[in-house]
Amino acid sequence: MERQILTGPTVRPLEHRERIDWHDHAVHQLIHPLSGVLRVSTARGSWVVPPNRAVWLPAGVPHAHQANGPTEMRSLIFEVAVRNEPTVLVVGPLLREVIRTLSEDPDLTAEHRHHLEQVALHQLRRAEALPLLLPAPADPRLVQLCDLLATDPADERSLRELGRQVGASERTLSRLFRAETGFTFPQWRAQLRLHHALHLLAAGRPVTRVAVDCGFRSPSAFIEAFRTVFGSTPGRYRDG
Repeated sequence: MERQILTGPTVRPLEHRERIDWHDHAVHQLIHPLSGVLRVSTARGSWVVPPNRAVWLPAGVPHAHQANGPTEMRSLIFEVAVRNEPTVLVVGPLLREVIRTLSEDPDLTAEHRHHLEQVALHQLRRAEALPLLLPAPADPRLVQLCDLLATDPADERSLRELGRQVGASERTLSRLFRAETGFTFPQWRAQLRLHHALHLLAAGRPVTRVAVDCGFRSPSAFIEAFRTVFGSTPGRYRDG
């Protein structure tokens, strides 16, 4: 695995499905897609990160990125840790503008840059942390089941029915989901569907089509679930 050296803020445009392979840094990093959607992966699992969110990555944590749709990835580095583990954080208007300024203004004085970095740290300490991790299991049967659902998130089969395909009982799979992901099976599937929805919305799909493709029982159920987790309606997210 490569250690990438970061000496300051970065701006990196990414094409659809462009991937940055596994690496780590010696400094703490904040990753924010100013536009597009990023999938950020660590050994624990993956996060889907839209433009109103950012991921805090502590120093030394191996990670990889993949863009969904044309994406502009911004990153800041810090010597001081504000979180002890990878965390998805809400990015409000002030933090967004600080990230934008620090990452694209080459004429900032050292004093001005220091003050803005302190503002960023203050905002990051106050930012709401969101449980958007989609945990990655290790048991081969669970990996196979999760791969099946990732291919078709609208698959409505029960855990018992899926178990027959992967060769494990409903009880065994239920126990494995709790032990390896910290989620129940319905919770994990709901998280998967929301992750998939972000990718489809980034591609410009209509909200009603996304609701169907992700397995929600109705567009209104999808809108409510999306608003609860992401703080915005799917339509506003897609168009904004």
